[in-house]
Amino acid sequence: MYIDVPFTKENVELSLKEIAKELKKRGRGASAEIILVGGASIIVNYSFRYSSYDIDAMYSTPSLMKEVINAVGDKQGLPNGWLNDDFKNTASYSDKIVQYSEYYKTFSNVLSVRTVRAEYLIAMKLVSGRQYKKDLSDIAGIVYEQSLLGKPITYEMVDTAVKNLYGNWDKISDVSKETLEKILSYENLQALFVELSEDEEKAKSVLSEISRKYPQVVNKDNADEIIKIALEKKNKK
Repeated sequence: MYIDVPFTKENVELSLKEIAKELKKRGRGASAEIILVGGASIIVNYSFRYSSYDIDAMYSTPSLMKEVINAVGDKQGLPNGWLNDDFKNTASYSDKIVQYSEYYKTFSNVLSVRTVRAEYLIAMKLVSGRQYKKDLSDIAGIVYEQSLLGKPITYEMVDTAVKNLYGNWDKISDVSKETLEKILSYENLQALFVELSEDEEKAKSVLSEISRKYPQVVNKDNADEIIKIALEKKNKK
């Protein structure tokens, strides 16, 4: 779900604390586990992206958690489902994600929060591979910050993650594959991150313009091709 006000690491953690408080209030030994994925997983673990509008997660006891999440949302003026598991309906979902998550924090002794390991987060971003979102620049940011931590990402690590989650590379577009190769071989990852971010903003602008003119034309399956053709035409002018 997309919301109007961006989440930062600080207010994500505040919201998680509120979820834990609500769980405690309900008593009966209620406890839960949340696995943050996508942008939420990035902003709590890395500094290259300060905020995210998408708070995607996996959680145990779905019925209880949805009640608790909505109760916290009511207090904070957020829409129902402000934290949700809708990404389960996307191509990047795999039921094996839980196996490759890692512990992040526990709140109020009742809410255990996990995030996705770096190479598996990259695998998920490769499958999403949206040129008009932050998927590809996110990969560059993760690779860059992992290198600063002394934990560099290799192609072999990503290959293993892709195969563990999805079995093979069939879900991943040529654009995503080419971008990954460029990222893993590029010397100045900071500059590449900026370049990819700027490209994504251009693609987003182009897609938005075309969607306004031809609202029935653009869909997730043809977005990449439409962006490519539109940018080629702009560059020729």
